[in-house]
Amino acid sequence: MSIDAVTDRRAPASAWWVGAAIVLVAANLRPAVVGVAPVLSQIQAAEQLSATAAGVLTALPVLCFGLLAPLAPPLARRVGIERALLTALVLLIVGFLVRSSGSLAALFVGTALLGTAIAIGNVLLPSLIKRDFAHRTGMMTGLYTMAIATGGALAAGVTMPIAHATGLGWRGALALWAAFALVALIGWLPHVRRAGRPARVGNVRVGGLWGDAVAWQVTIYMGLQSLGYFAITAWLPALLVERGYDPVVAGWLLSLSTVSGIAGATIAPVIATRGPRQRAVAVGITAIAAVGLLGVLAPVGVELVAVILLGFAQSAALGLALTLVALRAPDAAHAAQLSGMAQSAGYVLAAAGPFVMGALRDLTGGWTVPLVLLIALLAVQGTAGVLAGRDRHVRRS
Repeated sequence: MSIDAVTDRRAPASAWWVGAAIVLVAANLRPAVVGVAPVLSQIQAAEQLSATAAGVLTALPVLCFGLLAPLAPPLARRVGIERALLTALVLLIVGFLVRSSGSLAALFVGTALLGTAIAIGNVLLPSLIKRDFAHRTGMMTGLYTMAIATGGALAAGVTMPIAHATGLGWRGALALWAAFALVALIGWLPHVRRAGRPARVGNVRVGGLWGDAVAWQVTIYMGLQSLGYFAITAWLPALLVERGYDPVVAGWLLSLSTVSGIAGATIAPVIATRGPRQRAVAVGITAIAAVGLLGVLAPVGVELVAVILLGFAQSAALGLALTLVALRAPDAAHAAQLSGMAQSAGYVLAAAGPFVMGALRDLTGGWTVPLVLLIALLAVQGTAGVLAGRDRHVRRS
């Protein structure tokens, strides 16, 4: 029997336990990144970081997502998906502690460790869902992306209050997220023990997909949706402050955008897996995102509705991208390879988003040109989504 079909024959209780563990691990894939934004000004003041250095700090984990994603499939082939994800959780805990240990070097080294850990999780969790929940891909991908969105919303909303309420400052508030990762590690350990021997990512080694058209369509969609997400996450509060909003209100609007994304992340994968094609879903998500961006671009007065729509659409786009990774792959081995390619090239592209948007703001003196560029890129994203949404697989090797 193929490993790809094992879990669908497990006892229901076992399947639910695995699913819960996946959700818990997924919830840890964003707090390390999103939690920095609310306390970034405190970090700059404490470490005397310039705006450029602060930009490097925020972009570093995203670059790690992209540059280190190709290492995840070989690691999983060597030790098994379960042990590879266990390694990622250990790295995550170490990264949180190192980042908050005190020195400027530790701040950047810890950030790089966190990016490495999340890169492994980003690539392997979709492959694990493909392997263990082949007939429930939509439901599990929806829960997975919902957990990612929830973890990000939680980090955006509580990191600053924790820093103030506990008196621990930004270092202590960020270090406390290691406890959240420890909970995930404890929940994951029984799954690793039950795996017994290394559970390989499928039964075959998969050649590179860099020459495959379907793989590139998925990759472009993944990259552009990530670019839009990280660009808006980085600059939406600053944009709103320039519009006259109080900084606290601007921060809450960003949190509201993240919270609204929970619904999009949950709904999109379920709808996308109801049929063999996902073209209409891609078009619908792109249209909602465009309306949201146009609302942000419009005169003051519609920002509240705009950020809700934008947050919903951006998380729905992530859910669709992860669903496409599963659906366009014929098995778990190809899913891991496609996930590695899409997230490698995609996150490298996404890391440029905040820099380009900020540079255009400085060059033009306003936010119109950066937002128009994001709207134009949405057209490319939607086209890639329509092409990737056709009923076909990447080539077998």
